Parts: sequence; C-alpha cells; structure tokens
Amino acid sequence: MAKFFQEFREFAVKGNVVDMAVGIIIGGAFTLIVQSLVADVMNPLIGLLVGGVDFSNLFVVLRPGSVAGPYATLADAQAAGAVTLNVGLFINAVVSFTIVAFVVFLLVRTINRLKREEAVAPASPAEQPCPYCLMVVPIKATRCGHCTATLPSPAVAEAADEAITPPHMPPAKP
Repeated sequence: MAKFFQEFREFAVKGNVVDMAVGIIIGGAFTLIVQSLVADVMNPLIGLLVGGVDFSNLFVVLRPGSVAGPYATLADAQAAGAVTLNVGLFINAVVSFTIVAFVVFLLVRTINRLKREEAVAPASPAEQPCPYCLMVVPIKATRCGHCTATLPSPAVAEAADEAITPPHMPPAKP
C-alpha cells in the first residue's frame, strides 16, 4: 500500500501533471472572462447593430407553460414552465467557443514558433579544424593527432577566429 502511495505521489508531482492542473485552473478563469466578454460586451454591441436584439432572451416557445404567453424574457418563460428552444444562449455559446478557440490558436502558434526557434539554435561544435594541417580534431584536444601541433584552447580559438597564421613547419614531435 505504501508503494502505491509513493507511485501516486511521484505521478502527481511530475511537471506534466502540475502544468496540466495549472492550465485547467487558468482555463476555468479564462472561460469566465470570455463569457463576460460575450454576454456583457459583444452581444449588446451586436444587438445594437441588428436592431436592438438581446441574444440572451432570443428563444422560441415550443410548448406554453401553465401561464399562457407571450413571454417577455426567457426567465419569464422558464418560470411559467414553458418548453423553449434557447437560440440566443446557443449563439452566446458559439461566440464564446470561437473566442476561446482563437485565443488557444494564438497561444499554440506562439509556442510552436518558440519551439522552432529553439530547434534552429546551433549546437556547440564537437570538432574543429587544426589551424596548421586543417585536419579535423576534437574541440577539447590540446594537440593535433595528425601534425602534433599544439592547439590553442577552444576559447582562444574562438576569439582569434582564423587570426592564427600557420607556420611553415609544424613543431617537432616530443
């Protein structure tokens, strides 16, 4: 039983699980913001453009309730027990989904762009040419295995960057 809890703890504290939990929490908060944006900002503006229609109260009565209609608002129809087709709430949900999908698209697009930039970043070289005989030697080598010349350290070689002029003869072998 202790091993089970230890495995669960290892799973729960992995970076992926914690990242997913943070994403779900932020997603829930973001959904509330988007719903407010749609209901409180966009729908009134769209309603003004199409002639004063309030989408949250756009509904079709399928069967009247105990009190006969017409009903001024969706809340009145539901209070009377009417069966309604809530077209306006569906439009609100579609607009909310579109906004969330667009924001997620922008987020994923940005993350993918950053990953591509990371992948393009050059790796540090593992080999370098000997400045004397031009044969390839490991970057950490202090002597060339081909001509036995003493090589500058990698930091010095980068700073000089081909400023070294090779002598006509390599140094003598020890």
